[in-house]
Amino acid sequence: AMPIDLDFVGSFVGRASAPAERTWTEKDTLLYAVAVGAGHGDPAQELEFTTENSTVRHLVLPSFIAVAARGDLPEGLTLDLSKILHADMGFELFADVPAEGRVLSTTHVDGIYDKGSGALVSSSTDVVDAETGEPIARLTSGTFVRGEGGFGGDRGPKDVWELPGREPDAVIRYETLAEQGLIYRLTGDSNPLHSDPEFARKAGYPAPILHGMCTYGFTARGLLHAVADSDPALFGGMYGRFTKPVQLGETLEIQVWKTEGGGVFRTLDSKGDVVIDRGRVSLRGAS
Repeated sequence: AMPIDLDFVGSFVGRASAPAERTWTEKDTLLYAVAVGAGHGDPAQELEFTTENSTVRHLVLPSFIAVAARGDLPEGLTLDLSKILHADMGFELFADVPAEGRVLSTTHVDGIYDKGSGALVSSSTDVVDAETGEPIARLTSGTFVRGEGGFGGDRGPKDVWELPGREPDAVIRYETLAEQGLIYRLTGDSNPLHSDPEFARKAGYPAPILHGMCTYGFTARGLLHAVADSDPALFGGMYGRFTKPVQLGETLEIQVWKTEGGGVFRTLDSKGDVVIDRGRVSLRGAS
């Protein structure tokens, strides 16, 4: 594979993609909720996210927007799929996520940073209602390109996140299913790394692993209940950095420290290793 051409990639910094139209139906929002564990073990809980045709008012899990409204990189910018890792993900909501949606997602390349062992391509996506142009969300994402660091570039903005020196205010534990990857891939990420053992072995993993965005969705669900009173209208957004792959069937532990406008968090696996780090969650309307 050719090494990354940094002048070429660098020429995309500040550029935007053409707006990509994204649509979804109620069924997509229900599938997403089940795919990130809603109702697991107690189907009567979280019915507002898992059923749409009864006395329960159907609501959409806030993190659905981070999957449903993903934009495209600007035309011509391609990255070697075998070398890239999803490094971090964030979203901020300006409105409730509708159960049926049609949006336009425009992605900007914000920077390319030298992290030593690799290059980090940082992007943000503005999501607006396709009919009205009203802003719905802003997504931020970092893509780590392994082996392409050391080019002498800017290391990128410093993150001042600190682990609080006290016990968490809330600890949520969720079990994932052995077949979680098979369910979650139906939400749109069909990378065989999450389903095919032979493919996973070739990629250097002993077995298929859980999608990072599935771990993220479980975490977002836990945060919704712990920080926002289970009310999507109160949920402003979240950010987290992916730090370790998660095995299928793993138990996730989300540790939350509440603050004035939301909180900070991290997600651990059953070994106690951090799988999502430097987490922040905000309430809607809190600055």
